[in-house]
Amino acid sequence: MAIAISLHILAACIWVGGMFFAYVCLRPVAASTLEPAQRLTLWRGTFQSFFKWVGLSIVLLIISGHFMIGMFGGMKGVGVHVHIMLLLGYIMFAIFGHVFFAPFKRLKAAVDNQDWEAGAAQLNTIRKMVGINLVIGLITIIAASAGRFI
Repeated sequence: MAIAISLHILAACIWVGGMFFAYVCLRPVAASTLEPAQRLTLWRGTFQSFFKWVGLSIVLLIISGHFMIGMFGGMKGVGVHVHIMLLLGYIMFAIFGHVFFAPFKRLKAAVDNQDWEAGAAQLNTIRKMVGINLVIGLITIIAASAGRFI
């Protein structure tokens, strides 16, 4: 159980912390200091690397989360906060899947073709979806950490 919860928390920290850094710290600086070609190239490379970690985090979250639920006797053995965490987690997975397979794929193609206008449109879509996932992720962390005390 200790390994499962440690991996679960680590994976959540990598994913949500990465989104927080990208959205709150990197995005404003990149937008205000870099030309479109540089900014979009930066984001393409950043997402290429970060999304590998997110994919690994998702696998760890699913495996460790369901393992821990099983250790408590299944869905009937866990509190409402775990149900909330599970629901929000799967919503986040779906949003990430969409970002990865649609706008990110188009962003990569736009940057590769030096189509900065199309790339900017895709980056804007990704920005909105990462913002949504960040909020959901923070709510999930609150549900996970405080939910059993409410």
